[in-house]
Amino acid sequence: MNLETGATTERALVLGPGGPVGTAWMAGLAGGLRSTGVDLGGADLVIGTSAGAIVGALLATGQDPGRLAAPGVRTGPAAPGGEVDAARLGSVFALLGEAGLEPGEARRRVGRIALDHADSPSGPDAERALLAGRAALIGVGGWPGRRLLITAVDAATGEPVVWDRTSGVPLVQAVAASSAFPGAEPPVAIGGRRYMDGALRAGTNADLAAGARTLVVVEPLAHLFPREPLEEQPESAGARTVVTLVPDPDAVRAFGPDLQDLAQWEPAYRAGLAQASAAAERLRPVWNTGTGTA
Repeated sequence: MNLETGATTERALVLGPGGPVGTAWMAGLAGGLRSTGVDLGGADLVIGTSAGAIVGALLATGQDPGRLAAPGVRTGPAAPGGEVDAARLGSVFALLGEAGLEPGEARRRVGRIALDHADSPSGPDAERALLAGRAALIGVGGWPGRRLLITAVDAATGEPVVWDRTSGVPLVQAVAASSAFPGAEPPVAIGGRRYMDGALRAGTNADLAAGARTLVVVEPLAHLFPREPLEEQPESAGARTVVTLVPDPDAVRAFGPDLQDLAQWEPAYRAGLAQASAAAERLRPVWNTGTGTA
């Protein structure tokens, strides 16, 4: 990692994991906010993880989130036949839920599952399909001038990585690796290593925005993986204002039970659009000025 340092971060945007339906919801939310005059793409720093890497790349490169209003390109499982490997996925979640298992060891064991997929007969075709699908989704080939961080995990070592435009990793490969959850997608080969979903590092990875004066965290999976809210500390202490945006009950219903179900893409996008007005009321005082409370 050769991450850019020294830049002052007034406004940071953290976009978390969420599968295809979470991608659609975040795109709808960002598009709706943009129409109200709150442009999340104006962040000084964008941190994207998994689904958030897709939407983050879109926003940081100045594109209209509305281009993701419908799943016109391949967005879901890259395996031949477009099927999630339920057995692999179940094994991954069993490991992640195992009490007492050290996080690094859990990531290494999950990585072995991912590498088994890569080494299977369908692995190379699945990886090519994943890269093509992500390239079509983000619509650009190069990193933006705006600060964009994308997270992933080394499948062999379990070590987290964070990439930016100085890292020498192509944007499409970074986004694909960050959104390659074992059981749904194969790991992505970069520089002789294979990398998997950045959510395995720390969920939304909001810690990477430490020091930002205003922090907006978008969490598509908050209803499935609730956590203690990020603390808001007094501005006088040199800390930050934090606003967290999560799916409302209508959005959760629109997601359905399967985050990989592309039939729910458009309903999830519309649910994001519908939430934008209320979200804008919370964000406008802090996002357009960089000051205030929410």
